Amino acid sequence: MTLAPSAAATGTPLDALADLVADGDVVVLSGAGLSTDSGIPDYRGATGSLRRHTPMTYQTFTRDPRGRHRYWARSFVGWRQMRDARPNDGHRAVGALQAAGLLGGLITQNVDGLHQAGGATDVVELHGGLDRTVCLGCGDVADRGALDERLRAANPGFGPRVDGINPDGDAELPDELLDGFVMVECLACDEDLLKPDVVFFGETVPRDRVDHCFALVEQAGSLVVLGSSLTVMSGYRFVLRAASLGVPVAIVNAGPTRGDARADVRVDAPLGEVLPALAGRLAG
Repeated sequence: MTLAPSAAATGTPLDALADLVADGDVVVLSGAGLSTDSGIPDYRGATGSLRRHTPMTYQTFTRDPRGRHRYWARSFVGWRQMRDARPNDGHRAVGALQAAGLLGGLITQNVDGLHQAGGATDVVELHGGLDRTVCLGCGDVADRGALDERLRAANPGFGPRVDGINPDGDAELPDELLDGFVMVECLACDEDLLKPDVVFFGETVPRDRVDHCFALVEQAGSLVVLGSSLTVMSGYRFVLRAASLGVPVAIVNAGPTRGDARADVRVDAPLGEVLPALAGRLAG
């Protein structure tokens, strides 16, 4: 564990983090690093999927029918592992801190729903959720489980086992298998324009959602970042806003982050160790 110089006088990094969280009104910003213990890889860590996988972009998904078909074939297989993933000790610790009344808001960059499964409520899903679909033609929002049932009926026997999934819920499949996949249409408008209700790379987070997150940060007693490298502006902007307002920032992440220079408290350690220990102190 490492500690920013400005917080060094308070003791260990966990002590400094506990002091900050104990004051309450904490806004949590979580990233993919929180879900790695649940079997979902992150993007940029030592085994991150960006090292071996180019994620789907909004431009490819909307403009290239073949690319969209390829995504859904891979996502059909990957969804099963995403659906079956279970919250880990870190998710449960965040839920316990919220239940103890210490959190003023919870923003996640993850699309896996594991915060909610771990007991958290009122989670702002910055990048949406894989448990829903949206039709780009008519705007209908539907349950992903219902789509999965329809896809299973349309693709009997399709679905080879895969060793892992990507953070956006798809899996690597050989190209020769893709032509055998059959995609279904939107039940509301019969168009082949279904999309998972998530923000792809190259897509803009809805403005009202961003504004809501900014409002949470502006009212926060502190901002605590969990498991995010803050490489993209989508999450980093909230660190910048907090720092500009004098809201204390703590970052808990295994490895360096883009926001380290802005952190008042910096804990470089596995979240699966830090968060249960923190919850044990404050929400036990």
